[in-house]
Amino acid sequence: MNLLVPPSRPPFTFKKSKVPPTPAGSKAIVELPIARLASGAWAHMRVAVVHGSRPGKTAWVSGALHGDELNGIEIVRRLLQSISPTDLHGTLLAIPIVNVFGVMNRSRYLPDRRDLNRAFPGSARGSMASRLARLFFDEVVTRCDLGMDFHTGSAGRSNLPHLRCDLDDPETRRLAQAFGAPVTYHAKTRHGSLRGAAAAEGVQTLLFEGGEAHRFDEEAVTTALAGAKRTLAAVDMLSPCEEASAVSTVEVRESRWMRAGRAGFARVHVSLGARVREGDVVATVADAFGSQQVAVRSRLTGIVIGVLREPQVHQGDALVHVANTHEPNRA
Repeated sequence: MNLLVPPSRPPFTFKKSKVPPTPAGSKAIVELPIARLASGAWAHMRVAVVHGSRPGKTAWVSGALHGDELNGIEIVRRLLQSISPTDLHGTLLAIPIVNVFGVMNRSRYLPDRRDLNRAFPGSARGSMASRLARLFFDEVVTRCDLGMDFHTGSAGRSNLPHLRCDLDDPETRRLAQAFGAPVTYHAKTRHGSLRGAAAAEGVQTLLFEGGEAHRFDEEAVTTALAGAKRTLAAVDMLSPCEEASAVSTVEVRESRWMRAGRAGFARVHVSLGARVREGDVVATVADAFGSQQVAVRSRLTGIVIGVLREPQVHQGDALVHVANTHEPNRA
């Protein structure tokens, strides 16, 4: 008997697909049918299954839940390229594109104009968004112990790389600390969100934000890639790697968007990651002649985690997002 060969694992199966185990682990791409198009062809959600050589947890990583948020595609692609099934304990499900229709149409939404991240856990008899949510939830989320979902800013805004998760859950907090984003934000879940539906199933979920829509952002991609590897190492799915050196994250529990007091053209005076104090001028808004200029001041002391990139604004538009670091001590 060769003691160097790990014990055989059962195959990882979907309804019509099976990824068999091998002593060196295995990798395969499975196509899950979503819906038939008007042309008669089927649209599929493609899932890369990395079935490790040894037993362990099951995790998912996903991108493009919103079809215009492309960073996750690059993050998941690089993660797949950097992980060998031989080195993996457990199984990784990697879905670079969840919202296939949104990516094809360069749109945040699905063709039924619904937000996929407000449709979970979904219904097999509901709208297109609801059906896609149900497929992803049943075939991926409920089969995992943890998940990482990668997002960007939207509507002309760019985000500092940061995590959103439930810091009151000890295991989720441990995973967030291992991920080591510059900022970790204790964010409440919204009705219909993937993170909220996963939490209801007891699946720890980290939501990463970084960069802006329609573009790859190298800083956000590399930050998320290193964080994802550290997180997988923290649950013993990977051995500690070069990214495993200790990293720190700033935990925050409150944030606020500073908004335009008038319509016009905005100039943002702070950059992502900047430290600001309450009362600091973070942006100005003026008309096309530069007259009637209005200052926008921070209402918090903290870190800038989001900025508007488009200059034309309406009254009330969000300009600068500040995470509060000046909070009273918690018990």
